[in-house]
Amino acid sequence: MPVIEVECIDHLTLVVSDLDKSRHFYADVLGMREVPRPNFDFAGLWFQAGDTLLHLILTHDKSGPAGVFSPEKTPSTRTHHFAFRVPDAGAAWDALQASGEELTVISPPKFRPDGAVQVFLADPDGHVVELSSEPR
Repeated sequence: MPVIEVECIDHLTLVVSDLDKSRHFYADVLGMREVPRPNFDFAGLWFQAGDTLLHLILTHDKSGPAGVFSPEKTPSTRTHHFAFRVPDAGAAWDALQASGEELTVISPPKFRPDGAVQVFLADPDGHVVELSSEPR
């Protein structure tokens, strides 16, 4: 019996070095629709790709570097990661804590500016995994 239940991939996040060039590539070349993003305290863009969101973060002093890199050297919530939607990220956190599983925690539950709840972990190879639930 699993500890929690993942519903789907919620979004993919990439750290980029130039938002204008990235906007051109994802919107003008690939045809993705730019969508509003919460009022984070760092620059970025969000695009809709079918049912999945693509989040771009402009590289900054608290993010990982733009491009391909080794996540174990820069564990951060503002770096390359993928997110799974779960019914309740806070409850998922509680279940993971109660499970006794040995976890690499990057960030316990926190609220996004729009009220969504996020938990960040690292998988066994250091890939950053987010568990996300919609705002209530």
